[in-house]
Amino acid sequence: MTTEQFPSDGSGIAGHGAFFQPTNLSPADAEKATEWVKKHVDRRTLDLGGRMDDVREHMWELEKEGEIIVHRVTDAHQPAIVKTLFGWDKKIPTRQLWHHKSCGQCGNIPGYPTSLLWTMNNLGFVPGKDYLDETDQTSCTAWNYHGSGIGNVESLAAVFLRNFHQSYVSGKKLGLADGHFFPLVHCGTSFGNYKEIRKYLIESPQLRERVKKILAKLGRLVDGKLVIPEEIVHYSEWVHVMRNEIATKLQKIDVSNIRVTFHPACHYYKMVHEDAIYDPTVLDGNRTAVGTSVAQALGAQVIDYSTWYDCCGFGFRHIISEREFTRSFTMERKIKVAVVEAKADVMMGNDTGCITTMDKNQWIGKAHGQNYQLPIMADIQFAALACGADPFKIVQLQWHASPCEELVEKMGVSWTESKRNFEAYLQEVKAGKIEYLYNPELANSTARAA
Repeated sequence: MTTEQFPSDGSGIAGHGAFFQPTNLSPADAEKATEWVKKHVDRRTLDLGGRMDDVREHMWELEKEGEIIVHRVTDAHQPAIVKTLFGWDKKIPTRQLWHHKSCGQCGNIPGYPTSLLWTMNNLGFVPGKDYLDETDQTSCTAWNYHGSGIGNVESLAAVFLRNFHQSYVSGKKLGLADGHFFPLVHCGTSFGNYKEIRKYLIESPQLRERVKKILAKLGRLVDGKLVIPEEIVHYSEWVHVMRNEIATKLQKIDVSNIRVTFHPACHYYKMVHEDAIYDPTVLDGNRTAVGTSVAQALGAQVIDYSTWYDCCGFGFRHIISEREFTRSFTMERKIKVAVVEAKADVMMGNDTGCITTMDKNQWIGKAHGQNYQLPIMADIQFAALACGADPFKIVQLQWHASPCEELVEKMGVSWTESKRNFEAYLQEVKAGKIEYLYNPELANSTARAA
């Protein structure tokens, strides 16, 4: 930051507040600060201290007191049990899933959700039985809250409860019992936001009372009670527990020659960090397991790099009020390091904002003479490619700003032929011959519970 970016009245960076002030560090001191960060976070050195509260224990107490209904992960959901940061068990449902879509994925990275649906379909999942992808849901609105500060916890909690109530009752139109489908959250931002909001709701009777009035007006109570899920589950957690099945049943392409780096989303493992999955078989348990684990299962070369812990640069307010900070950070601390240090063929991630930031901003680096180009995609997109998904029709790499041609060719798939086939497919669509990954009739729901 230059001094010109700080107002003379001492109010800090515009849009960030007075607590953002210039450090005036010398280049040598700035380097020391960077070295300190590298030294202290290059491994999971967090002092876990004494046992902290598991919010789920308080959730059971509230249910016994008649305050809430807990949407349980049951045997019908065929859950896999994983370990989180503190060694706690977490249930990851593998069937009967309700897709909580991402506004940013659907708008910017459509190959992200289609790769997930394609994978489920090819594993033999039956729409309307093993999963539901309906339209009766809303954005989590956390973008507004983190990005602008206009939103508030009450509004976030109301949206959280509204969406998860819909998941709870979504089977009604199919003649299924409440709780049949369990929510699977696509977006890391939504995931982190919902984990925080669940804690606030369980810990604050005042918040519960206020939002209960809102939910009552929306017809989103069950027997006069709020519905809160037993687990908040991210799609990458589903991919993690299904990785060996995906590799065994679906993989068609040998990716052992592909050098993969992974960027774990801050909203996945830094927010409510006790809920993130760790596995001793993945980087010795020093990093969160999701993402990296599927690359391992597929046989790719997982390459470590020094700035793995760094944010992608998105930062919400950064991307709005200090976009050049976002662009320089993602180029200097993520893309450049992965290209020069790790010599990566691809950078995988597990969040909408991260993928968008690292994918869409490489052009600015090139404009300033930093021509470090690297394909950026989600873990499930890379997995789908390895399992034979069409790079245009399903993975939809044509939407990506980062160059993916060389990666696809290195995987043994002709980019030119794939593009030619896709252009022919578009003519079929134009003529009215449309294919669906999902039955559109299942997408509409007006189910409610009294």
